[in-house]
Amino acid sequence: MDETGEQTSLRERAYESFTQHLLLRDVRPGQFISQRRLVELTGLPLGAIREAIPRLEADGLIKTVPQRGLQVAHIDLNLIREAFQFRMFLEKEALALFTLSVSDEEIAKLLKDHRDIAEAAASGKVSPELDEHAQAVDWGMHDAFIDRLGNSIISNAYRVNSIKMRLINQERFRIAGHVASVMKEHLAILEAVERRSVEEAVERLSAHIRNARDRALAV
Repeated sequence: MDETGEQTSLRERAYESFTQHLLLRDVRPGQFISQRRLVELTGLPLGAIREAIPRLEADGLIKTVPQRGLQVAHIDLNLIREAFQFRMFLEKEALALFTLSVSDEEIAKLLKDHRDIAEAAASGKVSPELDEHAQAVDWGMHDAFIDRLGNSIISNAYRVNSIKMRLINQERFRIAGHVASVMKEHLAILEAVERRSVEEAVERLSAHIRNARDRALAV
């Protein structure tokens, strides 16, 4: 790899490492953090951190505060409203295409995954492992809708918004204690997809996203 390629690789690694630490809660929303601390966290050179900062700022994950340094994006009502609105716009269009193009096998797999979790929750088999699995299945369904578009520009923008959505979930609304209700809403969407009913699927998705937004805003 030439020097330019190596610099790009280090910059990408710095960006990805920061977002991972953010989602792992090693770095908290609203926290002020120095470049030196980021070097310690990521194990990457200071140059890579400095090169990653403009992209992190452009994505709204950090901001530079004069005389105070770097501040991690904090969760406020405006961020919640904007993140959910952005998600709503993209996912409605993506789900319409998904409903018409998803294979019977793929939708059957999604339905089985959700029904298995719903049955476990209904039987009282609540555990941190079930919560973690339910969260992964939750995110995986929404990601599948966006992936169906096959548009890298949209996928990249959605990925950045997904980081913000996950921060909102961590700070304002965790799936623990709500697995049954979330799975019920997802199953309503997927059963409409199974019937190839675009209008119904989009309507149920919209209701699901609005419910999630309202829960986050109510905290």
